[in-house]
Amino acid sequence: MRVLLIVHDDDAGPGVFNEVLAGVEGQVESWVPGERPAAPAPPGAYDAIMTFGGAAHPHQEDRHPWLGAEKRFLADALEATVPLLGICLGAELIAEVSGAAAQRLSRPEVGWYEVQLTADGASDPLLGPAAASFPALEWHSYEVPLPPGATALARSASCLQAYRIGHTAWGLQFHAEVTGGDFQHWLDTYSSDEDAVAAGIDPIAIAQETEDRIAAWNGLGRGICARFLQVAAQTQGEDGHVREVL
Repeated sequence: MRVLLIVHDDDAGPGVFNEVLAGVEGQVESWVPGERPAAPAPPGAYDAIMTFGGAAHPHQEDRHPWLGAEKRFLADALEATVPLLGICLGAELIAEVSGAAAQRLSRPEVGWYEVQLTADGASDPLLGPAAASFPALEWHSYEVPLPPGATALARSASCLQAYRIGHTAWGLQFHAEVTGGDFQHWLDTYSSDEDAVAAGIDPIAIAQETEDRIAAWNGLGRGICARFLQVAAQTQGEDGHVREVL
């Protein structure tokens, strides 16, 4: 299996997903579009692609020209039905190339927010094994409408939290991947996020709540990653390739 990880910032990579990816039989590659706008290979060369969060917003191509290259890559991945998983910014970019442009939330979600699975989410191969509702760790100022033809999988009181396009592409607004250490770094440097500052977040209170919840949250994240790779393995199998992943 060949897996591509699209990483936008040093502190917003695969996190606990790395623990699952360490068991992958095959090749796991990273692409940092901000350092190298050209992808290392076309989307069809990969059996699974994951794109993660970051400080950029999806419409900021004037500040981050690499966003255009990544959007084109993700559009091609969707066209080729390569298994695809987007987290936060990654989910926003996948939605945008699918026809649902991100829009600013009235108030950012930073910290823990209750997320409720939809009826479709309860039977989804990635999210279905989770509880019907759960506290999710968030850090985002934008939301996305449901892309045309996509399936809504989860919502918070504020916005869509998860969707699926077809049977092989997912977008998750919440940070299923983040480690406690990386999230604490975000809190320590939250003053660099003007939206978080304007919202008046309480980093100490959020850190205390995170300390209590992060172990269970990381377990949920590892499960989502493992199930995504299982879907990718099944997609390989349908093409007559090796199905073994872990």
